[in-house]
Amino acid sequence: MTGERRALIIANGEYDNPGLSALRSPAADAEALAEVLADRTISDFDVQVVRDETAHVIAGRVEDLFADSAPDDVLLVHFSCHGLKSESGELFFAARNTRPERLASSAVPADFVQRCMRMSRSRSIVLLLDCCYGGAFSQGVAVRASGEVNVLDAFPGGGFGGRGRAVITASNSIEYAFEGDNLADDHARPSVFTSALVDGLRTGDADRDEDGWIALSELYDYLFDSVRERNPNQTPSRDIEMQGELYLARSRRRRIKPSPVPADLRAASEDPNMFTRLGAVTELQRRLASDNLSVAIGAHEVLTTMAQTDIQHIADAADLARQEARVRTEPDVVRFGEVVRGARPVARIRPAGPPIARACRFASSDPWLRVTEVADGAEIFLEQAEIGAFEGRVTVTGPTGEVVVRVEGRIIQEPETRPEPEPEPVPVAEPEPAPVRVAAPEPVPEPTFAPPYRAMAPRPKLGMMAGVAGVLALVAALYLLVVIFTLSDSVEEFFEDGGWIALPLIAFVTGAGVAMLRVKTSRAVGPGMLCGLALLSSIPFGPVPFVLADGCVLLAAVCAVVAMWRDPGFRLGMGKPRDRFAVAAILLGVVGTTGLIVEAAELFDYSSSRADEGALYLVVAALFLIGTVLGALLRPDAFGVALLAGVAGGGIVMVCALYFALPSSSSVTGAGWGIGLGATLALAVLAVLAARKVTAEH
Repeated sequence: MTGERRALIIANGEYDNPGLSALRSPAADAEALAEVLADRTISDFDVQVVRDETAHVIAGRVEDLFADSAPDDVLLVHFSCHGLKSESGELFFAARNTRPERLASSAVPADFVQRCMRMSRSRSIVLLLDCCYGGAFSQGVAVRASGEVNVLDAFPGGGFGGRGRAVITASNSIEYAFEGDNLADDHARPSVFTSALVDGLRTGDADRDEDGWIALSELYDYLFDSVRERNPNQTPSRDIEMQGELYLARSRRRRIKPSPVPADLRAASEDPNMFTRLGAVTELQRRLASDNLSVAIGAHEVLTTMAQTDIQHIADAADLARQEARVRTEPDVVRFGEVVRGARPVARIRPAGPPIARACRFASSDPWLRVTEVADGAEIFLEQAEIGAFEGRVTVTGPTGEVVVRVEGRIIQEPETRPEPEPEPVPVAEPEPAPVRVAAPEPVPEPTFAPPYRAMAPRPKLGMMAGVAGVLALVAALYLLVVIFTLSDSVEEFFEDGGWIALPLIAFVTGAGVAMLRVKTSRAVGPGMLCGLALLSSIPFGPVPFVLADGCVLLAAVCAVVAMWRDPGFRLGMGKPRDRFAVAAILLGVVGTTGLIVEAAELFDYSSSRADEGALYLVVAALFLIGTVLGALLRPDAFGVALLAGVAGGGIVMVCALYFALPSSSSVTGAGWGIGLGATLALAVLAVLAARKVTAEH
């Protein structure tokens, strides 16, 4: 359609005649509806608003709209005012100068609007009537309390040739009546109909079939359900005579139709050879990150089937690949803090991840929490919240799942008197980029694959380097185990010579090596533990066999870091402490560091010949503090928690080795050493608790 799209919004809430009580909603209705209709990304109408004008001004605007129209124009008229019926049964729309006893000369006749519609050349006319209907009676005449006003009878379909016109009315009933010459005040309430109309267009909820467009029939179905849900006593009505569908607005609710994966890739995903299926998982993961959402959702469906039906090893790999496209947001919690009542703070939620994970829609849990979708996410506004603490939720739903974002804060009352008050700082939303009309994406040519996938070699998820790291860690643990038992001739010597000190290190290194060789833990847990162990094992301290084992652990950590660097789907990042576990880890790092520094100070005071031993305590203290801080701040959470576990394991070993192996261990009090050991043990317990929390959340 090449014609213009023009809308006329008529809102009358103020009346000169005291018999017509003021309506609270028309002004706000007009502003909200004009905003959404004029939005180029939604409706793209040329909007005119006529507010609280006299009957002749309103009639002139209506006639101009319909007279100056072409066949392809789309015309929309919205009335928000009192609807009055005369004693003879004629319907009128009240204007600012309307007198109930002189409707013919002071109100806008529905018949006049009907004639203007018939004279118009436009073949697409929509009339929306959000009116409260009553009767006009002289003073002292009895009034009916309820009944049918039969609004649609005032707009019969004849004369339109069976096409081009639609009338939708908010209600067909008399919502209230006059008391003598006065309207009952308790019925002046905000509009449910226009509020639902604006919400349906703005959020795209009216797009029932999710084809990216809101048709007039879909809009009416949405209005009917929404109005009846909010007010069971109000029933919208319609009379539509059009050929084909009239699309009033665009919608972001476009359903993504999956594009079938190529036949050879589908065959590879079902091949009896597990290594061929592993290769298919790798290719499906690549397609999952495609900008073509149809290709991505097709790959996601196949990965989901494999994760649910294949053997454990393949299912884990498919699930890990699928998790990269899960719905997630930044931030995951919106905290407004203290907000002065009446202010309109704005917060923004942005989906994260590949394109398929960002194709989301947003829904609010409460009426006071308004969510508006923007180009790169959604903006959250507070509207008419009550004094006190508030907590709401925004549900973010996408093709690959959904996530709930918690919204919290407190509404406070602004003091009544304050000298020269400055405006409350309100976060200002980033300006939206100029909307661009986006054409439907051209189909991406399906890639061809060299048959079959059998040529792909089996490999761990992070590549060859992850396997090398795991093997090196297990070799270091086995080597240490052999060394500590060959250096002692008996159990008594084993404990007297301090060989038992290596047992915690063997346990942690073994755990890190096993984690590197498992699909689920090879991306974050294994590398995190190895990096934490290597941080403190990098100190060349102890007998030569122990130094060689530490070097092997350090080399394993380097291989794990290289594997992470090569993995395109894994990125380390820094952030603020996540939760109370992260804060507790930093505090334990400070406490343990303080204890080791105290021990070093005692060695320096004891004798200058012990300065090198005191320096060792200081080095261990510094590395322990660095490790705990990094573990608390690094993202993803699984890597940070694993790093804390590795730092704790290495710290236990190094602190015990320093105290029991140094010649000066019998010459100092050991108070600082006890604090350091206690902090490392507590850190190990904290890492276990944090790991359980991370596992539960994921």
